[in-house]
Amino acid sequence: MALTAAALLATSLGLSACSSDDSADASIVTTNGGEPQNPLVPTNTNENMGGRVVDRLFAGLKYYDANGVAHDEMAQKIETTDRKNYTITIKPDWKFSDGTTVTAKSFVDAWNYGALGTNAQLQSYAFTPIVGFDEVSAEKPTAQTMSGLKVVDDKTFTVALKSPSIDFETELGYAPFYPLPEAAFKDIKAFGENPIGNGPYKFAKNGAWQHNVQIDLVANPDYHGGRAPKNKGLRFVMYQSYDTAYADLIAGNLDTLDTIPDSAITSYEKDLGDRAITKPTAQNQHIGIQSNVPHFSGEEGVLRRKALSMAINRDQICENIFHKTRLPARDFTSASLPGFNGNLPGSEFLKYNPDEAKKLWAQANTMSPWSGRFEIAYNSDGGHQAWIEAVANSIKNTLGIESIGAPYPTFKNIRDEVNAKSIGKAFRYGWQGDYPTMLQFLTSQYYSYSSTNNVDWKVPEFDKLLDAALAAPTQEESYKITAQAQTMMLQQMADIPVLDYIASAGRSDKVKSAGLAWNGLFDFEGIQK
Repeated sequence: MALTAAALLATSLGLSACSSDDSADASIVTTNGGEPQNPLVPTNTNENMGGRVVDRLFAGLKYYDANGVAHDEMAQKIETTDRKNYTITIKPDWKFSDGTTVTAKSFVDAWNYGALGTNAQLQSYAFTPIVGFDEVSAEKPTAQTMSGLKVVDDKTFTVALKSPSIDFETELGYAPFYPLPEAAFKDIKAFGENPIGNGPYKFAKNGAWQHNVQIDLVANPDYHGGRAPKNKGLRFVMYQSYDTAYADLIAGNLDTLDTIPDSAITSYEKDLGDRAITKPTAQNQHIGIQSNVPHFSGEEGVLRRKALSMAINRDQICENIFHKTRLPARDFTSASLPGFNGNLPGSEFLKYNPDEAKKLWAQANTMSPWSGRFEIAYNSDGGHQAWIEAVANSIKNTLGIESIGAPYPTFKNIRDEVNAKSIGKAFRYGWQGDYPTMLQFLTSQYYSYSSTNNVDWKVPEFDKLLDAALAAPTQEESYKITAQAQTMMLQQMADIPVLDYIASAGRSDKVKSAGLAWNGLFDFEGIQK
């Protein structure tokens, strides 16, 4: 995500279920995946399918264990007295998979590349707190490198932030903060097709990414961090549907599946027995509407988003479609995160209230009468049809307007239009935590200057609240300010939160041990056959 850096919750599958010419070695773990949106460059990977691969290929200063606890990975020491100025020392004798040494410069160069505006990296927002980011990230940069980054020697560099950050040290396991080898900068697109990393896995061979088919990784013998694989490698297999993937799981042709399809949600525990996996995870699903969609700008847009939200019967959807493997959303983050508060002022807008929904919709009609139909775009390769159609029907029955789901063939199709601000309709999107804090969900998606702000939520007063939450002296104080920020979001309905996750997954009878991590992805390194 992100991914994970996983970033954006793809819950997506690739274009086809083509089979490759070679079958996986019995010692290799086969797991579901999907076609990444972009070449596998950490600073430009902000979606789930690319993120799950990138996180296997690279090692950062920190890593997150299955419970979301951050541990030192390449960091030997991270020193600060004020949470604003940091001296970072990396461990010696780490190498990239091309044999070159990982140095302090490998981190600094990668971060500067990610921040530079002319490189147009989707994850550039992650570097916002660093001194000099504004000059480097401008459309016409006045500097090529951030002044807040300094290489001291091969093993040491310093970081100066604009203000203290309660999240910065935790954030250092997030994909944009991974190092890059010098080879990356010679041809970044070619590098993304055959990445050279320093993580627990590496590409099995040049061309291991067979587009729309699979990506093959093998354990990296030169990795000596805390995520040493308990398997010999991973094959991310791209399916056309989760139903096909589930059939392969049952038949023993797929080792792990992180999303049980709707068609099997009532039977998978019986089908799989002790191989069924259930866990609350930091994932959500929202309905986003960009401000260039007619009737959704200004005060009219606020009224309509509130009306739509109150027209959605979330409890019924969670019960009838997901059989309680989802929870009605109560804020803009995730119920499984530290500091979560499900009773914020304004959370009543996330409850089904047909009468109030009709009143707000009628009020919006006095500003500009509604015409046309309300469409919700979704990727049909991701198992979203049932719940999106249920949302559309709930809206139709409550507000008396035509409301339908609008399928797009693939996750990439829909993301390209969302990123280009050309989708022209409401759309399904979600977030899968990159590191386990509420502020990660909020800064990535709703900061005015974030390139992953999908819904044009640009409110300077809100940005200041996030800044204050990051600069808070204690975690409790940070939670209080974060609550104020989310209250503002609810009052203006930044987007429409719908569902939080209780993940349902499974492993085949060929797998001895496999568990989900805090963000809903498998703890890939821990899978044992």
